[in-house]
Amino acid sequence: MDDVDHNPEADWIRLARAGDKEAFGKLVRLYMHQAYYVALGFLGSHEDALDASQEAFAKAYGAMKKFDPSRRFFTWYYAILRNHCLNMLRRKSIRPIPFSELQPEIQARQASDDQTDGFLYRSEIHAVVWKALWKLGADDRQLIVARDILETPYSVLAELLDVPLGTVMSRLYLARRRLRSAVEGLL
Repeated sequence: MDDVDHNPEADWIRLARAGDKEAFGKLVRLYMHQAYYVALGFLGSHEDALDASQEAFAKAYGAMKKFDPSRRFFTWYYAILRNHCLNMLRRKSIRPIPFSELQPEIQARQASDDQTDGFLYRSEIHAVVWKALWKLGADDRQLIVARDILETPYSVLAELLDVPLGTVMSRLYLARRRLRSAVEGLL
């Protein structure tokens, strides 16, 4: 039946384009976690990431009539969010909070799963990787966060960045090499 293949997101987009706030709210709920982590990858601050993702959703809502329904919503929203984050970094000279300061929250989540010495080792490695991640440029950091943390498919990354799939793969390869070098420098 058609109901099995029905995509409610398309309905929400159509209604949101007509000004339906509730439908847009459903889009926000669908993508809010992904948006937060994208912003966190750019800004490095929990509060700034929350602010940026919310402000970008507000901008997106204001521009919904301009949205091309043949595109994916998150691809369109990602461009708004990315530009907003880059503007925040330029305008406010935001300096990302080191992820080591976010470690207690990360550790609290992981501690519920594992109380062994292995957890402590993984936490230390985790902190080093995050610190090394912040030694990278914003583009490298964002690509690694999108692919390796959010597990965004390569094809979606190509669409988000508006580049060929091979370019995404080569950029990611180089970003991972730079991350490896940064990790080795910290160890």
